Amino acid sequence: MPANKQIHLDNRPDGEAVASNFKLVTAETPALKDNQVLVRHHYMSLDPYMRGRMNDSKSYAQPQPLGQVMQGGTAGEVVESKHPKYAVGDKVVGFGGWQEYSVVDASQPGALKKVDTTQVPLSHYLGAVGMPGVTAWYGLVKIIAPKAGETMVVTAASGAVGSAFGALAKARGCRVVGIAGGPDKCRYVTDELGFDACIDYRQHPDVKSMSAALKEACPNGIDGYFENVGGYIFDAVLLRANAFSRVALCGMIAGYDGQPLPLANPALILINRMKIEGFIVSEHMEVWPEALAELGALVATGKLRPRESVAQGIEAAPEAFLGLLKGKNFGKQLVKLI
Repeated sequence: MPANKQIHLDNRPDGEAVASNFKLVTAETPALKDNQVLVRHHYMSLDPYMRGRMNDSKSYAQPQPLGQVMQGGTAGEVVESKHPKYAVGDKVVGFGGWQEYSVVDASQPGALKKVDTTQVPLSHYLGAVGMPGVTAWYGLVKIIAPKAGETMVVTAASGAVGSAFGALAKARGCRVVGIAGGPDKCRYVTDELGFDACIDYRQHPDVKSMSAALKEACPNGIDGYFENVGGYIFDAVLLRANAFSRVALCGMIAGYDGQPLPLANPALILINRMKIEGFIVSEHMEVWPEALAELGALVATGKLRPRESVAQGIEAAPEAFLGLLKGKNFGKQLVKLI
């Protein structure tokens, strides 16, 4: 069986995550038992939620165990099978983690999913037509529940979740405003993703400036807000929120290193009778088929053009992940293994 390079979580971060929290290990791939398949990973997904799991503290997901493979989504190909429904050459997505190969018990429901790569590239099943896309769909459709003509705002707009959110909201007749870091990302958000406007947070680094930019981009106020970041941007959004506006709370990347993120004006939630709901997409598996069908159609018809940042080789994963936390990626962050 092939040697398998893996990245383990070696120790927990003290404040900011660093490369030395991770360790490169080579392990032997075990022989297959009945109903198991061996998957050669082509792509590994790097996602912001992984930073929260590196801490040994209360969170919505169990902490990542020390001395074990970092967990995460993978897309690849079956190279050996002892399961009747999976053949060598099948393209599959699963939760194989930060390693080159995984042995999967394919009889477990949801452990592995065959995908069709004729119209949607394999890598997109980790982004727009995968967990990030469904995250955007759930927050928009089930929490914000937009009406045509309403104004939607999303942070990290050029990323995997934000870009899908924009396409889904435009398809529902909304005005869509993105917030992203830097002129290149903002140009992509408006020119390629079709957002109505994009605000560069680097040009608006405080509540007053960001609030003014939001007032200009959202002349009718904000009806729906998809939150990936937190911090002062959330304060600025609250100042521009309409009565009965809805907030889908997906991420708080500004606080991932443990710093507090106090709200400046929480009374606005009451004054505007706002709905704020946090969610974890893995708790809503019932919506995945409907969401993935819509997302797949948007990608296949060119209405959603996802962008990817691809690091080469498993050794590059820790630095690529740390870059993602600082916004150095442009679009969905992946590691290509083959």
